[in-house]
Amino acid sequence: MGSFITEDFLLQTAVARKLFHDYAKSLPIIDYHNHLPPQQIAENLQFDNITQVWLAGDHYKWRAMRAYGIDEVYVTGKASDKEKFLKWAEVVPYTLRNPLYHWTHLELKRYFGIDELLSPDNAESIYKETAKQLQQRSHTTNGLLKMQDVESLCTTDDPTDDLRYHDLINTDEDKVKTLPTFRPDKAFAVEDPKTYNNYLDKLGEVTNSTINSYDNLLEALSARVAYFHEKGGRLSDHGLEQLYHFETNEYEIAHVFKKVRTGKILERREVQFFKTKTMIALGRMYHEKGWTQQLHLGAIRNNNKRLLQALGPDTGFDSIGDFSQARGLSGFLNALDSTDQLAKTVVYNLNPSDNEVFATMAGNFNDGSIKGKVQYGSAWWFLDQKDGMEKQLNTLSNQGLLSCFVGMLTDSRSFLSFPRHEYFRRILCNLIGNDVANGELPNDEKWLGKIVSDICYHNAKHYFNF
Repeated sequence: MGSFITEDFLLQTAVARKLFHDYAKSLPIIDYHNHLPPQQIAENLQFDNITQVWLAGDHYKWRAMRAYGIDEVYVTGKASDKEKFLKWAEVVPYTLRNPLYHWTHLELKRYFGIDELLSPDNAESIYKETAKQLQQRSHTTNGLLKMQDVESLCTTDDPTDDLRYHDLINTDEDKVKTLPTFRPDKAFAVEDPKTYNNYLDKLGEVTNSTINSYDNLLEALSARVAYFHEKGGRLSDHGLEQLYHFETNEYEIAHVFKKVRTGKILERREVQFFKTKTMIALGRMYHEKGWTQQLHLGAIRNNNKRLLQALGPDTGFDSIGDFSQARGLSGFLNALDSTDQLAKTVVYNLNPSDNEVFATMAGNFNDGSIKGKVQYGSAWWFLDQKDGMEKQLNTLSNQGLLSCFVGMLTDSRSFLSFPRHEYFRRILCNLIGNDVANGELPNDEKWLGKIVSDICYHNAKHYFNF
């Protein structure tokens, strides 16, 4: 059976179709947050088959396979690449109404020209056809990026990374511009003293320093911020359950650091204090460099302890958390704003019940100095599907200025995920088109087209200034 991914997929009105095809469709992609391995971009990797580029590392698909009753040997286990793909093909028809159903067929069509519904009936032929195409130069990692007109992308990198692959990429004019993002979460992950101290030793080696005090830690982090900046980095990122708020200095930060450095387990409140003080110090570093800081808040990770022990982290056992967010986020932004050291900031919410909390909090710290200085970020992780995107767009429209939004990102580990930008653009155009059809917006094509193109590309281009 032919695919349902037509030219007007998700576009329900004439205005929506006009906005997408004439103003959004052909714009380049700025993917300012993803988890692609820079080594694979630098080496222009050629994948042997679709399993390697499509299923490996994709915990969205892994969760669906487990839910359908597929044995782990075909998910992350020792089954062959072909066996894993055939099992995924069994599951796909039963992912209807899950975003995976849309993404699967959109990606097959955009990267391989396959206009069929994936099922056990055609899985063998699709596996062979995609493997054949993946051997062509057009389907190397760089080719796949160019196929979707990716102008630039930002990877997610630890402060200890040497960024040598970014150097290799950006000295090759044929490669897509790839910039690092500073992700220092391990630098304040003090819950496990042994793991943390091992990390500090590694950070000390990289910075040619001995980290025996809290000041030493901040000096080392500042040195790495400067290094990332030299390599073109203009973004930081943090993945936290929540931020915390302290009215006063409940603890002496130097003492807390010494305690964990000597291998002692911190009290829960001490952990929160350490994270808070370090995040604020980092925020000041970002402001000094003119960076944008990103805050991904709300995930509760590694819920299934049995399978975490068997398979490790980032294998599909995280979910939406219900943490208190408003007070800590307010305190953090205030601590930086009060000294005029609040960098451009994008806050991402994982719990849809907190959408208005995040959107209104962002509005508190827009001071007129920069267009959209504090952004309520795109629908993230479990929410980057049609319903989640529409809710995020509607909340931003109601509580802020949709016209200033910096748009979509992939947040993905797959080179086949970039049609999610198209997916977002179709949803955005359809939302505005429906408003026009309902008489809620004027049918002014040029005005609406400019706003759509700004959201899809130009706002990000101006905001991040890569």
